[in-house]
Amino acid sequence: MSRPDGPTAAAPGPPAVPGPAVVGPEVVAAYLDCLDRADLPAATRIATGLLDAGSSVADVLVDLVAVTQREVGLRWLTGRWSVAQEHAATHVSERVVEAVAARSGPTGDRGHVVMACVEGEWHALAARIVVEVVRAAGWRVTFLGASVPVRHLVSYLHQTGPDAVLLSCVQPSRLIRAGRMIEACRAAGVPVVAGGPGFGPDGRWAAAVGAVAWGATARDAARLLAGPLCPTTPTGPVPAAGTDEYVAVLRRRRDLVQLVLREVAPEPDRVEDVAGAVAQLVDALAAAIRVGDPGLLVEFVRWQTEVPDARDGSPLLDTMLRVCATALTEHPHAGNYLRQARTLLTTTP
Repeated sequence: MSRPDGPTAAAPGPPAVPGPAVVGPEVVAAYLDCLDRADLPAATRIATGLLDAGSSVADVLVDLVAVTQREVGLRWLTGRWSVAQEHAATHVSERVVEAVAARSGPTGDRGHVVMACVEGEWHALAARIVVEVVRAAGWRVTFLGASVPVRHLVSYLHQTGPDAVLLSCVQPSRLIRAGRMIEACRAAGVPVVAGGPGFGPDGRWAAAVGAVAWGATARDAARLLAGPLCPTTPTGPVPAAGTDEYVAVLRRRRDLVQLVLREVAPEPDRVEDVAGAVAQLVDALAAAIRVGDPGLLVEFVRWQTEVPDARDGSPLLDTMLRVCATALTEHPHAGNYLRQARTLLTTTP
């Protein structure tokens, strides 16, 4: 996809339109072309040009940067882009977000919110977009960054007393950790607005782990903060888990990893990768049991079959599911969910 004129060539700016700039398909395509070539100066010109023409921070970050980042992820997932290309494109967009932030006005006085990514989550671009859109809506925002340990988050909440926490979770396998962070926040008297695909389609698992609300986009986060869904103190108890079986599954995590490694006997240079894959599968299983939805595990397995490095890994996935099912026979939810996930593998062409 690289163009012969190389990464330093200028990309066309946004088309001239009357009134505020419109982030239409042609602008998105021009920006995506910059990402394809890792052309930071041209990408920045497009974004700042939209601001100069009257677009809001939300218009640029949600309708341009976030939209193209989803396409970047899709290109990696389908094998059209390598990991290196994805990283280069993401870096460009991170710098563009910084450039847009530098053009924003002073912080407003609507209150103070903290933005954090679930511990173990290293995808921070979407969270950074939320930070800048919420800041542009008049809030003082403190961004704690990627993979925030729960104890550090709670300590910061006690020190600063924010009005709310915005919590980003990209992977559903991290839902157990998200739930622990939310419980800790609520215990500190701070409600949590959740965001990210890790909370499920339409945020269906957000309430199950204690969030007061879920937003699909940065605009949603700003809207929810302004409404009654985000009180100064949380109301009602933290929703209880449908079963505590997930705790027993997590306690077997290390044993399950070792069982699969003995069964698979991977080459020495693959041991770490296989162990990590098993651990993530167990986390997804525990999260599915925690929220009472086998679809979480099924979708995790489906995603694993689509990841470029794992497309030929169905035999390994099936072995992982089989070994875990055998080891967890005394846990009915686990066995049922694992059987459904194995069925997916046998019916997927």
